[in-house]
Amino acid sequence: MDNLSVYHGPIGKDEGERRLAQDGRNGCYLIRNSDSVPGVYCLCVLFNGFVYTYRLHKDEAGSWAAETTPGVQKRYFRRIKNLIAAFQKPGQGIAMPLLYPVTAQSRAQTHTEEQTPSNSLSPTHSSPNDYFQQQQQQQQQQQQQQRQPPHAAKGQKNRQMKEVRQAFC
Repeated sequence: MDNLSVYHGPIGKDEGERRLAQDGRNGCYLIRNSDSVPGVYCLCVLFNGFVYTYRLHKDEAGSWAAETTPGVQKRYFRRIKNLIAAFQKPGQGIAMPLLYPVTAQSRAQTHTEEQTPSNSLSPTHSSPNDYFQQQQQQQQQQQQQQRQPPHAAKGQKNRQMKEVRQAFC
């Protein structure tokens, strides 16, 4: 599991949800250790401002499976990467296909870039307003690149900010 780029380790539910909300895209996902069941992992995916969590476990034969929506037949995979590839397609018993990996490596780079010598708070304690400002700057850059009229991007910005507020509540 340690070699998997989307594996974040024992970060806890709240931190996992915060990292997904920081990305903010429907279908962004990560894997973390389960808080409640030792030796079990959680596949977390963001959809419409909510984080959906599915337990991943290995059976006696060494195959991986995910707890999905009731009524969907459980599938087993020899490798966790194969499970992820299968869940990148729609209709697999999860809220949203896995589209955007939130990698632990990119998270470490973001952590290093955001932390300054005078700032003793880690990014896990940054306020939602900081995130909204960052999103607004990114959207302005995208708008300039795409040369969209300002009113076209405004609706998208409001929608994204609403989703992020829901994720922080």
